[in-house]
Amino acid sequence: MKPKSAAPSAHHHTHDPREVHALAEVQLRDAAVRVTQARVNVLATLIAARSAVSHQDIQDTFVDMDRVTLYRALDCLTEAGLAHKIASDDRIFRYSAGTEHSEHGTHAHAQHQHGHFKCTRCARVFCLDGSGEAGFLESVLPALASKPQSAATQLQTALQKTLGKGFQSHEVELTIKGWCADCAD
Repeated sequence: MKPKSAAPSAHHHTHDPREVHALAEVQLRDAAVRVTQARVNVLATLIAARSAVSHQDIQDTFVDMDRVTLYRALDCLTEAGLAHKIASDDRIFRYSAGTEHSEHGTHAHAQHQHGHFKCTRCARVFCLDGSGEAGFLESVLPALASKPQSAATQLQTALQKTLGKGFQSHEVELTIKGWCADCAD
């Protein structure tokens, strides 16, 4: 299954496709996921993407891949923690690469724990997981960086302090809406 166009779209960094495909294969093997061409292609697309992409964006890239195979690949990558699924108020799920690990180095199948920025003009979604020493949540809420427990645990504790015992979160979402650098010009 070859991509429809060799030219990178505005949504992608310029990466050497061979390096990105090799990285995708390594990540699949490290996650103990069976390596298939569809999974490698989808994961490589997510790795190279500058922002989260929809099922349709990927379908447009791989015109020879049927929709069911694509959905199965995305579900597999999400379940393995190699990608995450981002719900949006426009009812379109978007996907982004990113392995989540617990403190013990194993894949965490827990909820995705970082924020997102959504451009209200072009609808692109960017992960705020940060590439620096602290992630976005830790940089906004410094207390998160100084304590060994997870952001989810700390937010649950804060929720109970605010609303009282008995309240239990099952999902944490943080979305900042505004204009991306391309649209703000």
